[in-house]
Amino acid sequence: MTYRFNDLAHLRQEIAIAAARMIAEEGTSYDVAKRKAARLILGNSRITGEILPDNQTIENEVRIYNALFLADTQPARLRHLRLLAVQLMQKLERFAPYITGAVLNGTGGEHSDIHLQIFADNVKDIEIFLLNEGIEFSVSESPQSRGKSRAIEIIHFLWRDEVIHLTIYDADDIRKPERFFGPHAKRTDLDGLRRLINENICETIDKF
Repeated sequence: MTYRFNDLAHLRQEIAIAAARMIAEEGTSYDVAKRKAARLILGNSRITGEILPDNQTIENEVRIYNALFLADTQPARLRHLRLLAVQLMQKLERFAPYITGAVLNGTGGEHSDIHLQIFADNVKDIEIFLLNEGIEFSVSESPQSRGKSRAIEIIHFLWRDEVIHLTIYDADDIRKPERFFGPHAKRTDLDGLRRLINENICETIDKF
């Protein structure tokens, strides 16, 4: 099936809106949500890459969905996750933690996890640190490892009833963010997250 430009743009937007609902309400990942949304809208029609919206478009729709349908709960949930992230990043400060994902970009909600990047020469140092803190964890390999000389590991654990994902990079990688995340990657350190929380407090006060 072929689509005219206007039809294609409209179709992408419809898929983005449907995917945003799945992400906000069910915690579905972006990649899974966009494909499920496309299948919901297109049925058995062939799904090609040009039909699927990019993640930025979906993220914008998640913001709109949160504002329209979750305004009574999402801001408080986001603040809770950010404050917990601050506490955890303080504990991990020697590993130069950065926060990424929905908790950083403001779309975090009921089903969101906390995603951190940390930098160390030896993954065992982080594992020993967590064990000394009494934290049980599991380890997986990041899809970013494909084609790399060294596996990029992700440590997963439960902390204060929230799911945490720590992606572990070499210590030198902290100075080369574009190597892994591209020029428009969103991440910030502990001070940046604190500023973000304080800015949101000021915005809330200004509304009154």
